[in-house]
Amino acid sequence: MLHLQRTRWWLTLLLFLPLLLQAADPLPSWRDGPSRQAIEAFVAAVTTQGGKDYVPEAERVAVFDNDGTLWSEQPLYFEVLFALDEVKRLAPQHPEWASQQPFKAVLEGDQKALSDSGMDGILKIVAATHAGVSTEAFIANTQRWLATAKHPRSHKPYTEMVFQPMLELLQYLRANGFRTYIVSGGEVAFMRAFAQEVYGVPPEQVIGTTLDARFIDDNGKLSIERLPKLLHNDDGPGKPVSIDARIGRRPIFAFGNSDGDLQMLQWTMAGSGKRFAGLVHHTDAVREWAYDRNSQVGRLDKALDAARTANWTVVDMAQEWQRIYPFDNNPPQ
Repeated sequence: MLHLQRTRWWLTLLLFLPLLLQAADPLPSWRDGPSRQAIEAFVAAVTTQGGKDYVPEAERVAVFDNDGTLWSEQPLYFEVLFALDEVKRLAPQHPEWASQQPFKAVLEGDQKALSDSGMDGILKIVAATHAGVSTEAFIANTQRWLATAKHPRSHKPYTEMVFQPMLELLQYLRANGFRTYIVSGGEVAFMRAFAQEVYGVPPEQVIGTTLDARFIDDNGKLSIERLPKLLHNDDGPGKPVSIDARIGRRPIFAFGNSDGDLQMLQWTMAGSGKRFAGLVHHTDAVREWAYDRNSQVGRLDKALDAARTANWTVVDMAQEWQRIYPFDNNPPQ
């Protein structure tokens, strides 16, 4: 009887040991490499009371880009894919789009004509699909799309195309007294539609590109109407400006993945005391995508050179991430 009890005890231990080990490891999707070691060393240094690099909790501000840093951004930024789908959904209300570019190109699936329309064309599409409605209506439109749309390659919901290692990092920082912010070139209301549920980042800690807006009082029915006018482009040098305006503290920890994040990383590292700057380098062509200097989406060129010169942390996705997405059930060893 005693032998049987011992056998059951060992079987129970073996069954739950992997779960116990994972619970003890706050970053299970990060391999034991230079990036993980740099992150853990930094967090230990700034959270050890009495240490020379100790930072009070109120000053532990961490900022993250979104596209390409917290979730994938290929083959196009997900918000652009949303806007293209919105053109198709709204087309019955706009018969004129059948003969107007770039809407005609979207409706006909003419990739060349859409590409030829350039950034001006994308801005017209964004203005038509992001403005003219209340903030609540736009967020509802975004959430409806996220609930049904699937990524063209993985056929997974876009909210599952998030990076498991970065989800763990966000939680790890919060568990160590950090406030985590998203600072992205994406439109702010679009990201607020899912940031709390997916990243654990509340809407007041989401900073992004903003459209102009106006207060509407329609016989007592109050709303904020979004206008087709760019108020702030939260990309490149726009990121430090919005951090200064919205947070009021210089971050001590920043993560990005492209040249659009360079100034945010520089601004973070220019402060006094111990600081951390990191880049996600997309090097995994099998599990995700491999791209950097020549990519039309998420180009990483000047920021990569700056990181190597300044000895910032550059995460080699293929080598340092045990798992990329939450749905990777059998990650390579």
